[in-house]
Amino acid sequence: MKLDPMHPAAWVLDHVTDSGFHVHDLLAFTRASTLLTASRPGSDMVVLKAGFGSNHVLAQMDPDSRPAAYGFYWYAQMTEAERALTRQDFRYERDTTLAASGTPHVAALLEHGDGDHFDWYTMPLADGGNFRTFMVSPQAADHARGLAILADVATGLHALHQHGIVHRDVYQENILIHDGVGMITDLGAARRGTAARGPASRSPEVHWPPEYATTYDRATPAADVYSLAVLVHRYLCGDIPRLGPAELPDVPAALRPVLAASLATDPAQRPDMAALRDALRTAADR
Repeated sequence: MKLDPMHPAAWVLDHVTDSGFHVHDLLAFTRASTLLTASRPGSDMVVLKAGFGSNHVLAQMDPDSRPAAYGFYWYAQMTEAERALTRQDFRYERDTTLAASGTPHVAALLEHGDGDHFDWYTMPLADGGNFRTFMVSPQAADHARGLAILADVATGLHALHQHGIVHRDVYQENILIHDGVGMITDLGAARRGTAARGPASRSPEVHWPPEYATTYDRATPAADVYSLAVLVHRYLCGDIPRLGPAELPDVPAALRPVLAASLATDPAQRPDMAALRDALRTAADR
Protein backbone atom coordinates (compact mmCIF):
# COMPACT_ATOMS: atom_id res chain seq x y z
CA MET A 1 0.00 0.00 0.00
CA LYS A 2 1.20 3.50 -0.82
CA LEU A 3 -0.02 6.65 0.88
CA ASP A 4 0.55 10.18 -0.28
CA PRO A 5 3.79 11.31 1.41
CA MET A 6 1.81 14.13 3.05
CA HIS A 7 -0.55 11.70 4.79
CA PRO A 8 0.32 11.77 8.51
CA ALA A 9 0.31 7.96 8.72
CA ALA A 10 2.87 7.54 5.92
CA TRP A 11 5.74 7.89 8.39
CA VAL A 12 4.36 5.00 10.46
CA LEU A 13 3.94 2.76 7.43
CA ASP A 14 7.52 3.44 6.38
CA HIS A 15 8.81 2.32 9.77
CA VAL A 16 6.59 -0.78 9.78
CA THR A 17 7.96 -1.66 6.34
CA ASP A 18 11.49 -1.21 7.66
CA SER A 19 10.64 -3.83 10.31
CA GLY A 20 10.13 -6.43 7.58
CA PHE A 21 6.39 -6.19 6.98
CA HIS A 22 4.50 -5.64 3.77
CA VAL A 23 1.64 -3.24 4.51
CA HIS A 24 -1.63 -4.11 2.79
CA ASP A 25 -4.12 -1.57 4.10
CA LEU A 26 -4.49 1.24 6.62
CA LEU A 27 -7.47 0.46 8.88
CA ALA A 28 -7.40 3.37 11.31
CA PHE A 29 -5.22 6.30 12.31
CA THR A 30 -6.36 7.54 15.71
CA ARG A 31 -4.93 10.02 18.19
CA ALA A 32 -2.81 7.39 19.92
CA SER A 33 -2.29 4.48 17.52
CA THR A 34 -2.26 3.19 13.95
CA LEU A 35 -4.06 0.01 12.89
CA LEU A 36 -3.23 -1.74 9.63
CA THR A 37 -3.11 -5.10 7.89
CA ALA A 38 0.34 -6.45 7.11
CA SER A 39 2.26 -9.64 6.44
CA ARG A 40 5.78 -10.98 6.39
CA PRO A 41 7.01 -12.89 3.33
CA GLY A 42 5.44 -16.35 3.27
CA SER A 43 3.16 -15.65 6.26
CA ASP A 44 -0.56 -14.97 6.65
CA MET A 45 -1.90 -11.46 6.82
CA VAL A 46 -2.31 -10.08 10.36
CA VAL A 47 -3.54 -6.92 12.02
CA LEU A 48 -0.69 -4.75 13.31
CA LYS A 49 -1.28 -2.10 15.95
CA ALA A 50 1.41 0.54 16.37
CA GLY A 51 1.60 2.88 19.33
CA PHE A 52 1.82 6.01 17.20
CA GLY A 53 -1.10 8.22 16.18
CA SER A 54 -1.98 11.71 15.05
CA ASN A 55 -1.01 13.28 18.39
CA HIS A 56 2.58 12.16 17.85
CA VAL A 57 3.04 13.52 14.34
CA LEU A 58 4.39 16.96 15.13
CA ALA A 59 7.16 15.56 17.30
CA GLN A 60 8.71 13.95 14.22
CA MET A 61 8.90 17.20 12.28
CA ASP A 62 11.48 19.94 12.20
CA PRO A 63 10.19 22.77 14.48
CA ASP A 64 10.32 25.27 11.63
CA SER A 65 8.11 23.02 9.47
CA ARG A 66 5.40 22.29 12.04
CA PRO A 67 3.19 25.35 11.45
CA ALA A 68 2.81 24.33 7.79
CA ALA A 69 1.92 20.72 8.61
CA TYR A 70 -1.40 19.29 7.55
CA GLY A 71 -3.57 19.15 10.66
CA PHE A 72 -1.29 21.43 12.69
CA TYR A 73 -4.21 23.17 14.36
CA TRP A 74 -5.90 19.98 15.56
CA TYR A 75 -2.93 17.74 16.34
CA ALA A 76 -2.04 17.78 20.02
CA GLN A 77 1.41 19.25 20.55
CA MET A 78 2.60 16.77 23.15
CA THR A 79 5.55 17.32 25.43
CA GLU A 80 8.32 14.74 25.72
CA ALA A 81 6.88 13.66 29.08
CA GLU A 82 3.40 13.23 27.57
CA ARG A 83 4.78 11.15 24.72
CA ALA A 84 6.60 8.97 27.23
CA LEU A 85 3.35 8.40 29.12
CA THR A 86 1.46 7.42 25.95
CA ARG A 87 4.24 4.95 25.13
CA GLN A 88 3.98 3.54 28.64
CA ASP A 89 0.21 3.17 28.18
CA PHE A 90 0.67 1.33 24.90
CA ARG A 91 3.17 -1.04 26.48
CA TYR A 92 0.68 -1.69 29.27
CA GLU A 93 -1.92 -2.55 26.62
CA ARG A 94 0.53 -4.83 24.81
CA ASP A 95 1.60 -6.58 28.01
CA THR A 96 -2.00 -7.06 29.11
CA THR A 97 -2.87 -8.48 25.69
CA LEU A 98 0.10 -10.81 25.94
CA ALA A 99 -0.98 -11.93 29.42
CA ALA A 100 -4.48 -12.66 28.08
CA SER A 101 -3.28 -14.57 25.01
CA GLY A 102 -4.61 -18.11 25.02
CA THR A 103 -7.76 -17.03 26.86
CA PRO A 104 -10.86 -18.37 25.07
CA HIS A 105 -12.62 -15.80 22.90
CA VAL A 106 -9.97 -13.11 23.43
CA ALA A 107 -7.94 -11.97 20.41
CA ALA A 108 -4.37 -13.21 20.87
CA LEU A 109 -1.11 -11.33 20.57
CA LEU A 110 1.02 -13.06 17.91
CA GLU A 111 4.21 -11.01 17.73
CA HIS A 112 5.47 -7.77 19.21
CA GLY A 113 8.40 -5.44 18.90
CA ASP A 114 9.92 -2.16 20.04
CA GLY A 115 11.19 0.54 17.70
CA ASP A 116 13.08 3.75 18.24
CA HIS A 117 9.88 5.81 18.12
CA PHE A 118 7.01 3.44 18.87
CA ASP A 119 6.09 -0.13 19.83
CA TRP A 120 3.81 -2.54 18.02
CA TYR A 121 2.10 -5.90 18.22
CA THR A 122 0.13 -8.12 15.86
CA MET A 123 -3.17 -10.01 16.15
CA PRO A 124 -5.02 -12.48 13.93
CA LEU A 125 -7.12 -11.01 11.14
CA ALA A 126 -10.83 -11.62 11.77
CA ASP A 127 -12.67 -12.60 8.60
CA GLY A 128 -16.10 -11.47 9.81
CA GLY A 129 -15.33 -7.89 10.82
CA ASN A 130 -16.85 -6.63 14.05
CA PHE A 131 -20.26 -6.70 15.70
CA ARG A 132 -21.28 -3.35 14.21
CA THR A 133 -22.70 -5.28 11.24
CA PHE A 134 -25.29 -6.81 13.55
CA MET A 135 -26.15 -3.43 15.04
CA VAL A 136 -26.67 -1.74 11.68
CA SER A 137 -29.13 -4.30 10.30
CA PRO A 138 -30.44 -6.49 13.12
CA GLN A 139 -33.01 -8.95 11.79
CA ALA A 140 -35.05 -11.49 13.69
CA ALA A 141 -33.51 -14.29 11.67
CA ASP A 142 -30.06 -13.25 12.87
CA HIS A 143 -30.86 -12.97 16.58
CA ALA A 144 -29.82 -16.50 17.44
CA ARG A 145 -26.48 -16.04 15.69
CA GLY A 146 -25.94 -12.62 17.24
CA LEU A 147 -26.76 -13.89 20.72
CA ALA A 148 -24.35 -16.78 20.24
CA ILE A 149 -21.58 -14.32 19.37
CA LEU A 150 -22.42 -12.23 22.43
CA ALA A 151 -22.32 -15.40 24.54
CA ASP A 152 -18.83 -16.05 23.15
CA VAL A 153 -17.84 -12.55 24.22
CA ALA A 154 -19.26 -13.11 27.70
CA THR A 155 -17.16 -16.29 27.86
CA GLY A 156 -14.04 -14.30 26.99
CA LEU A 157 -14.84 -11.54 29.47
CA HIS A 158 -15.48 -14.07 32.24
CA ALA A 159 -12.08 -15.62 31.52
CA LEU A 160 -10.44 -12.18 31.66
CA HIS A 161 -12.10 -11.54 35.01
CA GLN A 162 -10.72 -14.84 36.28
CA HIS A 163 -7.26 -13.50 35.35
CA GLY A 164 -7.85 -10.24 37.20
CA ILE A 165 -8.46 -8.16 34.06
CA VAL A 166 -11.42 -5.79 33.64
CA HIS A 167 -11.88 -4.71 30.02
CA ARG A 168 -13.66 -1.38 30.73
CA ASP A 169 -14.61 -0.67 27.09
CA VAL A 170 -17.01 -3.34 25.87
CA TYR A 171 -18.95 -2.25 22.79
CA GLN A 172 -19.68 -3.44 19.26
CA GLU A 173 -16.42 -2.37 17.60
CA ASN A 174 -14.33 -4.23 20.17
CA ILE A 175 -16.05 -7.51 19.30
CA LEU A 176 -14.49 -9.30 16.34
CA ILE A 177 -16.01 -12.22 14.46
CA HIS A 178 -13.90 -15.02 12.99
CA ASP A 179 -15.37 -18.22 11.53
CA GLY A 180 -18.68 -17.18 13.10
CA VAL A 181 -17.17 -16.98 16.59
CA GLY A 182 -17.08 -13.85 18.76
CA MET A 183 -13.76 -12.53 20.09
CA ILE A 184 -13.15 -9.63 22.45
CA THR A 185 -10.29 -7.29 21.52
CA ASP A 186 -8.62 -3.97 22.42
CA LEU A 187 -7.34 -4.09 26.00
CA GLY A 188 -6.05 -0.52 25.84
CA ALA A 189 -8.46 0.63 28.54
CA ALA A 190 -8.18 -2.52 30.65
CA ARG A 191 -7.40 -2.52 34.34
CA ARG A 192 -5.26 -5.43 35.53
CA GLY A 193 -4.77 -6.52 39.12
CA THR A 194 -5.71 -4.45 42.16
CA ALA A 195 -3.92 -1.18 41.36
CA ALA A 196 -5.96 1.82 40.26
CA ARG A 197 -5.54 2.84 36.63
CA GLY A 198 -6.63 6.01 34.91
CA PRO A 199 -8.67 8.95 36.20
CA ALA A 200 -11.31 8.48 38.90
CA SER A 201 -13.95 10.10 36.70
CA ARG A 202 -14.79 9.72 33.02
CA SER A 203 -17.42 11.57 30.99
CA PRO A 204 -20.41 9.37 30.14
CA GLU A 205 -20.53 7.16 27.05
CA VAL A 206 -23.52 5.14 25.87
CA HIS A 207 -21.96 1.80 26.81
CA TRP A 208 -20.35 2.80 30.10
CA PRO A 209 -21.81 2.05 33.56
CA PRO A 210 -22.79 4.91 35.90
CA GLU A 211 -19.97 4.18 38.37
CA TYR A 212 -17.43 5.46 35.81
CA ALA A 213 -18.44 8.96 36.93
CA THR A 214 -16.71 8.41 40.28
CA THR A 215 -14.68 5.17 40.31
CA TYR A 216 -13.48 4.52 36.76
CA ASP A 217 -9.95 3.95 38.04
CA ARG A 218 -11.15 1.07 40.24
CA ALA A 219 -13.75 -0.48 37.94
CA THR A 220 -14.70 -4.05 38.79
CA PRO A 221 -15.95 -6.90 36.57
CA ALA A 222 -19.47 -5.60 37.22
CA ALA A 223 -18.64 -2.73 34.85
CA ASP A 224 -18.12 -5.16 31.97
CA VAL A 225 -21.39 -6.91 32.85
CA TYR A 226 -23.22 -3.59 32.51
CA SER A 227 -21.53 -2.65 29.23
CA LEU A 228 -22.24 -6.01 27.62
CA ALA A 229 -25.84 -5.81 28.85
CA VAL A 230 -26.19 -2.40 27.18
CA LEU A 231 -24.97 -3.92 23.93
CA VAL A 232 -27.39 -6.85 24.22
CA HIS A 233 -30.24 -4.41 24.87
CA ARG A 234 -29.30 -2.26 21.89
CA TYR A 235 -29.04 -5.32 19.68
CA LEU A 236 -32.39 -6.84 20.65
CA CYS A 237 -34.43 -3.68 21.35
CA GLY A 238 -32.91 -1.25 18.87
CA ASP A 239 -32.22 1.39 21.52
CA ILE A 240 -30.14 2.09 24.59
CA PRO A 241 -31.67 1.15 27.95
CA ARG A 242 -33.31 3.91 29.97
CA LEU A 243 -33.02 4.57 33.69
CA GLY A 244 -35.67 2.94 35.85
CA PRO A 245 -37.29 -0.51 35.69
CA ALA A 246 -36.43 -2.24 32.44
CA GLU A 247 -39.25 -3.28 30.14
CA LEU A 248 -37.87 -5.89 27.79
CA PRO A 249 -40.67 -7.28 25.60
CA ASP A 250 -38.27 -7.93 22.70
CA VAL A 251 -35.86 -9.96 24.84
CA PRO A 252 -36.23 -13.76 25.02
CA ALA A 253 -37.87 -14.83 28.27
CA ALA A 254 -34.86 -16.93 29.32
CA LEU A 255 -32.61 -13.88 29.08
CA ARG A 256 -34.95 -11.18 30.38
CA PRO A 257 -34.41 -11.35 34.18
CA VAL A 258 -30.62 -11.66 33.93
CA LEU A 259 -30.40 -8.80 31.43
CA ALA A 260 -32.56 -6.56 33.64
CA ALA A 261 -30.37 -7.33 36.67
CA SER A 262 -27.21 -6.71 34.63
CA LEU A 263 -28.42 -3.18 33.94
CA ALA A 264 -28.76 -2.34 37.63
CA THR A 265 -27.35 1.06 38.59
CA ASP A 266 -25.69 -0.43 41.67
CA PRO A 267 -22.77 -2.69 40.63
CA ALA A 268 -23.36 -4.89 43.69
CA GLN A 269 -26.81 -5.77 42.38
CA ARG A 270 -25.59 -7.13 39.04
CA PRO A 271 -24.98 -10.84 38.40
CA ASP A 272 -21.50 -11.97 37.45
CA MET A 273 -20.43 -12.46 33.84
CA ALA A 274 -20.91 -16.23 34.05
CA ALA A 275 -24.63 -15.75 34.73
CA LEU A 276 -25.01 -13.39 31.76
CA ARG A 277 -23.01 -15.79 29.59
CA ASP A 278 -25.26 -18.73 30.49
CA ALA A 279 -28.43 -16.73 29.87
CA LEU A 280 -27.16 -15.56 26.48
CA ARG A 281 -26.21 -19.10 25.51
CA THR A 282 -29.62 -20.44 26.55
CA ALA A 283 -31.42 -17.74 24.57
CA ALA A 284 -29.25 -18.38 21.52
CA ASP A 285 -29.97 -22.11 21.59
CA ARG A 286 -33.77 -21.73 21.66
